[in-house]
Amino acid sequence: MIRIAVAEDNAFLAKSIQEKLALFPGELKFKFHAFNGKLFLEKLAEDTTVDVILMDIQMPEMDGIETTRIISERYPHIKIIMLTVLDDEESIFQAILAGANGYLLKDENPRILLQSILSIVEGGAPMSSGIALKALRLLRNPLKPEELKSDLEKPELSPREIDVLNQLSKGMDYKQIAENLIISPSTVRKHIENIYSKLQAHNKIEAVKIAQKHRIID
Repeated sequence: MIRIAVAEDNAFLAKSIQEKLALFPGELKFKFHAFNGKLFLEKLAEDTTVDVILMDIQMPEMDGIETTRIISERYPHIKIIMLTVLDDEESIFQAILAGANGYLLKDENPRILLQSILSIVEGGAPMSSGIALKALRLLRNPLKPEELKSDLEKPELSPREIDVLNQLSKGMDYKQIAENLIISPSTVRKHIENIYSKLQAHNKIEAVKIAQKHRIID
């Protein structure tokens, strides 16, 4: 029985991850969940009987990279899989440096998640296929400090785009956003396209995460 703990600040995604784990009761045992790195470290200090951690990257108070770094130093026997929507090269680079043992995207199906957990316990380094390709590219062409995105200027969104993104982060659909902001759904759609382009995001969750990282929205 492999014991699993989860660090994820989004309640909906945390529940989804736990539901995936629950599909394999004979192989996986869920231990606990925390909404940020600081709280996770506190819970882990109280119960270190954990084999694998599924770690989000962007969390309030303490992000997954820093949390991974601390866990790798304090509890080197615990394996860590970054489970995130971020597949940019900087995030992969920083996660590996921090001590992550694997890197999966959150939309992987339950069977892939199980196989990855089994693999990491046996000494493997599971990665989503797209992540693996980027990791290979990193090995061939390592990022230089000046190339890291964290050093780039904050993406510039217009006040209206920020309004739309705030509504989007609260789970509202195009029609609800249009009604709240007194604009047409087609205008909302255009704003969201611009938001995705400026933030280099591929979906709503990723856009919200990136905006929170840069403190564009709360």
